[in-house]
Amino acid sequence: MKKRQLLKSGAAWIGVAWFMRSLPGSDRVLAKDAFEVTKTEDQWRKILTKEQFYVLREQGTERAGTSPLDQEERKGIFACVGCALPLFSSTTKFHSGTGWPSFYAPVKGAIGTTTDTSLFMTRVEVHCRRCGGHLGHVFDDGPPPTGKRYCINGVALKFVAAG
Repeated sequence: MKKRQLLKSGAAWIGVAWFMRSLPGSDRVLAKDAFEVTKTEDQWRKILTKEQFYVLREQGTERAGTSPLDQEERKGIFACVGCALPLFSSTTKFHSGTGWPSFYAPVKGAIGTTTDTSLFMTRVEVHCRRCGGHLGHVFDDGPPPTGKRYCINGVALKFVAAG
């Protein structure tokens, strides 16, 4: 296959995947008034960086290996960058080798989940229960005691070191 054909077919698949995100059958769309913290798109853009807005408000994904929080070793809490809700404790953090901060359990009552059927697969999307910000996904290949791997975009988190 020639390079041009490969690029065209790759672009076509990306376009189809993007289109599929908007089709009925995916419950990824969250009701804006279902959260304690609600803001207009302009208000979110004023308090978040472009990358934070892309991940939290547009269900984007940061590039693997780009977050310094993946290597964070101190004791503390990982909170939502959008509303400061504590989401994960450093005691549940582990190195998954994926390039994103990973945890085996969230803080009790901190997250919500929805079914994500984008990119021709079904995954469980994780969002902040207070502001609805997209955090990442949860998978069933984590360590004991839960067997879960919460694969979280570092840009969606703010680390607060223990006092």
